[in-house]
Amino acid sequence: MRAAATLFTDVGYDETSTTKIATAAGVTTTTIYWYFADKDALLVAVLDHVLEAALAEAALHSQRPWADQVLWAVDRLERYRRLVTVVHARAPISESIGAWHDEFHRLVDSMMVDGFRDAGVPESDLDAMTKIGVFVVEGLLMHPQSEQDRRAVVTLLTGQTRRGSGSS
Repeated sequence: MRAAATLFTDVGYDETSTTKIATAAGVTTTTIYWYFADKDALLVAVLDHVLEAALAEAALHSQRPWADQVLWAVDRLERYRRLVTVVHARAPISESIGAWHDEFHRLVDSMMVDGFRDAGVPESDLDAMTKIGVFVVEGLLMHPQSEQDRRAVVTLLTGQTRRGSGSS
């Protein structure tokens, strides 16, 4: 899985064959297929491992301000930008990746709801703010910005929550 994660991240999913993964891991291609039904199943295992590590790290940041938590998540996910792109491209055509993507979004949505709720967003606005939060994070991953610009975007997103969306 380490070899696959490195190659998928550094080289790209489509450009990485199972033969390349096997060579990098020092095993035969057949060995990979003993453990994984196909390359998509290996990608899901890599994604699960990355997500598990990120969630453990996120727990260490849970007492930080909401903007800092969102920025940390963007920074953490940015390392895996290529995997984010692959998941979005393959989710509609791969049942296993599609299922992983849907579950990932349920988890992220839940975390966003909790973060916005704790930041003071009214219950009636949580669904919309969660969607906006996800769009912002995905947008920052697909369209990298300077650290200063990224912080400005996230601060505005999370700063709006302190004022409440109904106060104009």
